[in-house]
Amino acid sequence: MVNAVVYYFSEKSSFNIQLSAYLTLFWLLISYYTKFYNVYRYTHVLRLLTLLISQFFVFLLSFFAYFTLFKEGEIVSKQSNIVFFFIVIITFLKFLFFFLLKYYRQSGKNYRNVVVFGQSKSAQNVAEMFNKQQGLGYRFQGFFSDRTSNLKNYKGTIKDGLEFIKKNEIEEVYCEESSITRQKLLEVRTFCNQYKIKFSLIPETKAIYSKDFILEHYGTLPILKPKQLPFERVETHLIKRSFDIVFSLIICVLLLSWLLPILWVIVKFNSRGSFFFKQKRDGINGKQFYCYKIRSMKKNDLADRKSTTKNDDRITSVGAFLRKTSLDELPQFFNVLLGDMSIVGPRPHMNFQTKKYLIEIDNYLLRNSVKPGITGLAQVSGYRGEVKQKSDIENRVRLDVFYIENWSFFLDLKIIVQTVLSVFKGEEKAY
Repeated sequence: MVNAVVYYFSEKSSFNIQLSAYLTLFWLLISYYTKFYNVYRYTHVLRLLTLLISQFFVFLLSFFAYFTLFKEGEIVSKQSNIVFFFIVIITFLKFLFFFLLKYYRQSGKNYRNVVVFGQSKSAQNVAEMFNKQQGLGYRFQGFFSDRTSNLKNYKGTIKDGLEFIKKNEIEEVYCEESSITRQKLLEVRTFCNQYKIKFSLIPETKAIYSKDFILEHYGTLPILKPKQLPFERVETHLIKRSFDIVFSLIICVLLLSWLLPILWVIVKFNSRGSFFFKQKRDGINGKQFYCYKIRSMKKNDLADRKSTTKNDDRITSVGAFLRKTSLDELPQFFNVLLGDMSIVGPRPHMNFQTKKYLIEIDNYLLRNSVKPGITGLAQVSGYRGEVKQKSDIENRVRLDVFYIENWSFFLDLKIIVQTVLSVFKGEEKAY
């Protein structure tokens, strides 16, 4: 928007695209590292002021660095003035919207329903803050604790609290850790993860903060919030999707353009049936999509109900080679381009397997929080192919969850390299 307005008000002949692109790029990079846009309902006005000073100080340095590098001089002086004018406008609007939102919440709008598990003084302080500071936009719905209490808003036990959350559209849960057993705390956190409810801890004054949490302050009250997972950040999805598109296009143009026609002739000559095999699989958030492969089996009625086993008589002679070298998976690069899959991620299972494992395996549903992949951490760690015993799928899910919680771009690159090496080395379970 700033670039559009600058272009409109500046002289078209002197509009410098290079400067605009440079300033836009550095604004975004600086805002990422200063966390300029990480402003929440509990953010203090002094924190907002600190963000603005940090952002604009570093941005000014990058602005003057441009003239040192490119020496554009007077040509961009008018354009520069307009840019600085809008920096002032951005500052004004950021404060304006911050206070308008507070006023809007004080009138009873844009609120979040919250409950507190625990009854200590710290828990009472948090509840009191929610009730008094209406500008934060929280509606306190009650205390829950396994210890009997005479608190005014005491609603029942921890078990009662979980049922209350289901029935009353609770959006955030605050646990006071000193008055809840570790087992109950884990139960509440697992429940919140399952129902996508925000979970936070109210620490003791002398608590040792867990590495899995970050400390925030609601005014003067400390609150522990779980660290943001990689796939909860927008930039993760942008980086991963950009890489998926570029990498898949390279594979499609340089490899599939000539290899698929050759494989089509070989597969069609070897057995009757279509060249491509498609099957419905679970994608991100359980959304169904057609997963494509090169057909490696004879046509059969068990394709959707029975997974492949060793020495499976349904596999054709050419199909055995395709599966051994993973060439049958190549059409899934089209799935990646369509946005149904990613290069790296948890492998999508057949629908009948998904229904079974949802009941039997803890945390299985977490796999559906990201796009399924052509390859994954579990596959390069030896857990691919046939599931012979329960520990096989348990370890696969464990590694998939580890990948989701610890994703990095370099981890993706490492998995891709290991996948390519395993193709040439040969996999025992590739059948």
